[in-house]
Amino acid sequence: MCDTMVAGPTATKSGALLFAKNSDREANEAQYLVHVPRSKHGRGATLRCTYIDIPQVEETHAVLLSKPFWMWGAEMGANEYGLTIGNEAVFAKVAPQKDEALIGMDLLRLGLERAKTADEALEIITTLLGEHGQGGNCAHLGRFEYHNSFLIADAGGAAYVLETVGREWVAERVDAMRSISNTYTIGKNFDRASQGLLPQAIERGFVKEGAPFDFAEAFANRKRSAFATGTSRWCRTTDLLGTSRRHTPASMMAILRDHGPQAARDADWRPDGVMGGAVCAHASWGPIRRFGQTTGSWVADLAPGRAVHWVTGTASPDTSIFKPVFFGPGFEGAALPDFGPAPTDRFDPATLWWGHERLHRAVLQDYGPRLAAFAGERDRLEAGFIDRVEALLARGGSAAEAGQLSRAIWAEAAEAEARWLDRVTAMPKRPGKSGSALYRMHWGKLARLARMPA
Repeated sequence: MCDTMVAGPTATKSGALLFAKNSDREANEAQYLVHVPRSKHGRGATLRCTYIDIPQVEETHAVLLSKPFWMWGAEMGANEYGLTIGNEAVFAKVAPQKDEALIGMDLLRLGLERAKTADEALEIITTLLGEHGQGGNCAHLGRFEYHNSFLIADAGGAAYVLETVGREWVAERVDAMRSISNTYTIGKNFDRASQGLLPQAIERGFVKEGAPFDFAEAFANRKRSAFATGTSRWCRTTDLLGTSRRHTPASMMAILRDHGPQAARDADWRPDGVMGGAVCAHASWGPIRRFGQTTGSWVADLAPGRAVHWVTGTASPDTSIFKPVFFGPGFEGAALPDFGPAPTDRFDPATLWWGHERLHRAVLQDYGPRLAAFAGERDRLEAGFIDRVEALLARGGSAAEAGQLSRAIWAEAAEAEARWLDRVTAMPKRPGKSGSALYRMHWGKLARLARMPA
């Protein structure tokens, strides 16, 4: 499952808009960062999305994506104009379409490639939804169909929550702060809706004609959302966002690393069993936790003439380092870091994602002390990275300087992770602290499926 949030200009220390998302998918479903340049396309060209072909537009914008390795679409991303989008699976009383159409991740990428602002992206995504529908298997292994919600934000400070059911939809403009999760969150107060939404609700008996219309109350499958811990995580991120009106990239990173109230109270907490309100998710045994691994994280710092994207490119933000990518307004032409080769669902240490999994999975063998062995250094390192980026922004550094700084930081982060892996693997395992038998069996199976060495 996933969590996405935004703090608008009135809720941040700098006056920029901050976007943050954890992408939760299956534990071996490697995700990778990819830059797709601006492109022109011939008249009448078609585009192959994950499952279907649709008409292509004459020109598409440059995009930076974090995407599961097997699909065309993306879980989160940004374009050269600073537009940034994340999506969520949501569950309705109306069953999702099994027949192949556009999936939510396709709609996200299409919005980024074709729109410049949040308003334009809202129009493009909802138009495509109406024309082509949403449907098809969204799982790496097995089957998993769902409706989608989106958080759409731009460098001008505008943001929308868009929630869909089939081809119908409702949208709410964000004021100061907002989060979404795997549950419907828009009630009676919304700004736009599809023409067929209310008639469908009346036809299905979800609301009486003439009665006040509450979208979530009418359409949400509350039991399925609770089973996916969507409601508890939405409450958790809402609470964490509300603790400050001066959010920074660091505070958004901290929210993405949150393991819920129980972990905050228990010094010997480990990610075994039910997920609860954990924003940062680690796979465990059980049907939901198989889909509960945070496989990528992203924080965007957006303002007119400014777009800095802090990305992990790896799973588990608590064991990862957020690293800057200068892409978008103010940094046109900046050199991007080398994201390395694309991964698959098989272990490959040459890839960024699987290279980090050695550290992540080593930490999970005795979570508390192993994470503590480097968490303080991780925080100090990131704080230094943020200071260096802020210094460059304050003096109006060039795109060339930004690219050099980004590449230097990525190299330092790689060196740090190598040190931490050596440090963690040298630590003895404490008897009885490696998780339940079901937890160990699940991770053993995952390692065998990925052909990951012991």
